[in-house]
Formats: sequence, C-alpha cells, structure tokens
Amino acid sequence: MKSVEFIDVTIRDGHQSLWATRMTNAMMLPFARRMDELGFYAIDIVGGAVFDVCVRFLHEDPWQRMTLLRAQIPSTPLNVWLRGQSLFTFELFPDEVVELTIKRIAAQGIERLTTFDPLNDLRNVELSVRVARALGMHVTVALAYTLSPVHSDAYFQERARQLVAMGIDELLLKDATGVLTPERTRTLIPALIDATGGRIPLQLHSHCRAGLAPQCYLEALPRGVDIVHTASRPLAHGASLPPTEYVNAHAKRMGYTTRLDEYGLEEMAAYFTDVARRYGKPLGKLVEYDPRIYEHQIPGGMISNLMNQLTAAGIADKFDAIVDETARVREDLGFPVVVSPFAQFIVTQATLNVIQRERYKTIPDEIRKYALGRYGRPAGPLDATFVERATSGQQPVTERPGALLEPVLEKIRTRRGPFESDEDLLLAAMYGDDVLGPLFGARARGRDVEAVRRPLRQPEIRPQSPIVSQLN
Repeated sequence: MKSVEFIDVTIRDGHQSLWATRMTNAMMLPFARRMDELGFYAIDIVGGAVFDVCVRFLHEDPWQRMTLLRAQIPSTPLNVWLRGQSLFTFELFPDEVVELTIKRIAAQGIERLTTFDPLNDLRNVELSVRVARALGMHVTVALAYTLSPVHSDAYFQERARQLVAMGIDELLLKDATGVLTPERTRTLIPALIDATGGRIPLQLHSHCRAGLAPQCYLEALPRGVDIVHTASRPLAHGASLPPTEYVNAHAKRMGYTTRLDEYGLEEMAAYFTDVARRYGKPLGKLVEYDPRIYEHQIPGGMISNLMNQLTAAGIADKFDAIVDETARVREDLGFPVVVSPFAQFIVTQATLNVIQRERYKTIPDEIRKYALGRYGRPAGPLDATFVERATSGQQPVTERPGALLEPVLEKIRTRRGPFESDEDLLLAAMYGDDVLGPLFGARARGRDVEAVRRPLRQPEIRPQSPIVSQLN
C-alpha cells in the first residue's frame, strides 16, 4: 500500500491566510510539543509573511521563534520558506545576505528549507539551493502555479527538469491563489512526474479560495503526489489550505496509509479552536465556488484589503473596474504569478490606471524595475506600449538579478553596529532602525520568551466525528 505524508501548515500558512499572520508565540507554543507526536512529515513554521509580521507588528523576534519551536518540537523536521533572492521581504538581497540567512536558519536547528521564485526564474533560487545543500539541509523548491496562456504543462515540466538537474531533494507545486482545478490536476501532476522521472518526491500545496483544493488533493494522490500540505480544521478552508482531518480520512478510504495520530488531530483542532475563541480569531469556513477568481487571480487577503481601502477613500464604486483592470495589467506584464510581491505591484498599477483614467500615466518604481528585468525573466512577452512607458528606452538587464547587487553587510556593521549576533545583523539588512526599535525593546523585556502557557483544553470529540468513527 502506498503511503501519503503530511506537512502541517497550521502555525505558518494557516494563520497567515485566516488571521492576517497574527498568531503569536503564546498561541502556538503550548501545543507545539504535542504536535511533535502526531506523525507529521514536517511542520512549516516561518515564511515571508510570518517573519515580516513578527518584526513589524507582533514585535516577536522571528529567529527566537525558530529556536523556541525547535526546543518544543525536537523530533519532527521543521521547515522554513524563503522567497528566493528576496528572502522574507519584497526586495532582492545581495548574495552574501542570502547565504548568511540560510546559514543562520540552519544554526537554529532547522533541517528543511523550501524556496521559490515568484516568477519561476530559477536563477533566483540557485544560490539558496547550493548553500542549503552544502549545509546538509533538505531542500525543496516550489514552482508557483498560475493560469495563463504561457503557463502550460510543458512550461512547468521544463522547470521541473531544471530543478532535478540542480540537485533538489523534493519538488513542490505551489498554488497560492487557489486556481488549480481537478481537471488540470489530472494532466499537470503526471507531467511533473514524467519530468522528474519519479526520482524525487512531489508535494502539493493549494489554497481553498475557489473551494476546489480538497478535490484536487484527492485527484493528485493516485497520480503520483507523495506529500500534501494541510492545516488543522479550525485554520483550514477559506483562504487557507485543506483540512488535515479531511484529506487523511479520504486518503485512507482510497487505500493509502498515513502516519497521523487521528485522536491527536482532534486534540489539535480542539486546542486551536479554543485559541481562536480566546483571542477573537475567525475559524476557517467552506467557501462557495467563485469563477471570477480564475480571471483576476488576486489573493484573498488583497481582495478584502483593497475593498477596505477603496471604501475609506470614498471610491468603493471603482472596485469592479480595478479588478477587471488587474487582469489586463497582468497580461501586459507577461502574466506574472499573482503572488507577493507581484500581486501588490499589479493591483497598485491597476488602481492607478482606473483612478487616473489613463493607463500607465503613473508607473511605480517597482513596476519599472520589473520591466527592466531586475526581478527576473517574465514568463511571457510584455506589451510594447507598456514597455515603452515603463523603460523610457532603457534596455532590460540579462544578468541574474542577485549578481547586480553590491555587498552591504560590512557597511551595515560599520554604520549601524555593533550587533549582538549575525541574526541581528540580518534584521538590520532587512529593516530600518525605526522598525527594529520596538522589536528590540520588546525582546529586552522578554516578551517573546515568556510565552503564556495555559493548560491545554481537553478536546471535545463528538461521537459523529469522522476521525473517531475510524477508530471504532
């Protein structure tokens, strides 16, 4: 019997998708040791948004979070995500910053690194793969999934072949916008298996924004996916990922074996349900099928934020026009995947085009840099009129973007040091003193170490629970 493995995303992507990334150490640490006993293949703990929100809003040191979770989860491999050359932010960093970041991640006891480039320009992940492998880390590279005329099965196959040649340990199909369909799953998963020759495990990560991700998972298993990304039920569905309990139950019904402790999964769901109620956080809910998502492909959080911003500005009536313009801007830009940072770039440009009643009258610097190739190679050709306005006749660069950036660490040491650690040096490379001041102040007071440890709530397991019914 074939087995299926599970990577838990509850304390990384789950709250990023449903709680605006506001899960604190105090919320996750009390159950962390129990999570170590549930049979997960790996546990996601930190990625771009988590790292950034820890610094900017929670004032919890993200490096300290890695250390704390490692202490509570000594056995299950822990995974950290990087946005390739951008690390945890939207800007590209010099090679020396990328290299030191990965070394310090490994120094926290993190065994696994997952990296990806939002443009699927694999030049932007080469350094991360090389450094992590040299450190003995288990390396996964994600291909960012999207729908467009250029993102064919052959497109993903070619990049999968390149990654196998690069020596990665596992390949991941990452559907951050939730636009993967069961029909496409039936063709794309076999295409990726063919490209890898079945020599490395294949992971699937898809969000539930269109309501189809759970079905896609069940279609993907018999077609060769080995590992799925899921969240505990209270932090699943909606803009998050499929629930672990659902996928586990149906995988077993289909004849697959898993290592998950089903009773423990119920404990985990009860614990995080209690956390949600205690801190006033929403529970994940099933979403209705929304065909419009396949047109604009805007992430769920951005949709709600855009409407709030337009309402505050008194122009909520422009919402539909901006959503429609987003699809047109994306086409002009060669169909970039609508994930951070390009989701923000595209929606900003679309908003300017609609409000100013002239397309590309104002072009943000980030869009100009994109047109000049400073983030990487676009997937498809750019619109000629857009290019003319964005580049003012300058020729796009052809070098690997990271190679264009000068070293900065020595300058930062001189101008802003001394630093207590390389981790603090890296924080200074990513953020200004205005951002780091509140973080360092909270850290000095011990806020991120003295996490609140309340007694675990006993799970309320109902007789009709599908998990319990399998145990009887």
